[in-house]
Amino acid sequence: MRRIATFLRHPARTATLAIALAILLPSRLSAQVPDTPGAGLSAAATQRIIISLKERRLSLLENGREVRSYPVAIGRPGVAIPLGDTTVVRKRRNPTWHPTANQRRAKPSLPLEVPPGPANPLGRHALDLGWNAIAIHGTNEPGSIGRRVSSGCFRMLPADVEALFAVVEVGTPVRVVAGEAPGPAPGPAIVPTVVAKRAEPPPAPRPAVAALPVSLPMAPAPTPAPSPVPSLVVPDPRCATVTAPLRRMICATPELAALDGRARGLQERFLSGLPPERREAASYALVQDDRRFDDRVTALCWVRKGTEDDPAVAAAARNCLRNALDGRVEDVTRRVAELGRLLPP
Repeated sequence: MRRIATFLRHPARTATLAIALAILLPSRLSAQVPDTPGAGLSAAATQRIIISLKERRLSLLENGREVRSYPVAIGRPGVAIPLGDTTVVRKRRNPTWHPTANQRRAKPSLPLEVPPGPANPLGRHALDLGWNAIAIHGTNEPGSIGRRVSSGCFRMLPADVEALFAVVEVGTPVRVVAGEAPGPAPGPAIVPTVVAKRAEPPPAPRPAVAALPVSLPMAPAPTPAPSPVPSLVVPDPRCATVTAPLRRMICATPELAALDGRARGLQERFLSGLPPERREAASYALVQDDRRFDDRVTALCWVRKGTEDDPAVAAAARNCLRNALDGRVEDVTRRVAELGRLLPP
């Protein structure tokens, strides 16, 4: 120690030692920085993805606040869906799909790989997770979103996954939960964009026509067209006790309740025309269709509990429900025709 102290008393020697340390130590020091919270913080460290299997919903959080939320399709019944924490380990644009060994055993006609294109079930964007063969990706079947139909991956609408792909970095934490996603930190509500109808210009005034001095023969009154058979509207019997926000919204909005009632009316009219031996099978098939529709609408038109009284949130949800119920009436019309052909006499 005395020799070191004597060495450091000479300014020239001290300067030489300082220069040597500056040259030799920085790389070693930087390599030994402990992995502490906040060290080397990246953009991905401020982001977090939460996927709720119950809500069939993917939420993107930034700094603890939900900034985006999307419906997803999840694994079909019987498929194990991973729960817990992982990360985004890779991002792929225009991915090639390689069916797993289990998928090829279940369907031997599957090829070894499917290149990018309209036949690719991954769509145009994929975010691979740390779990084997599990990814967040697009789809070539948009109608499957909100349902339990995948082989374990999380499908998104093409536009939604493209938006997520653009902002999420490799290394972003991902958590899959069985129940509802935890509520976001207080902040502005996330409201889907509602496109208002363009106002039509008022009609131009017609030029005044002077009264004719002579009387003209009156044209015969047109024969009235026969009145169409009114659609059977069956109200939802659950409306008196329903608690789910979207179903309450359907029951409380006359336009939505009418659309929902028309679909039920089509089903009731079809069932009433069947003999008893065919009615039970048809009723069961329609009940299953109803459950799948409810699951899909819950994911597509999702409203977090407690926000349905917000005017903007309610308007967006009603618009979504209106589009879904319009399609529901068409789907039920096709379905009853199909069941009429398929059910044994």
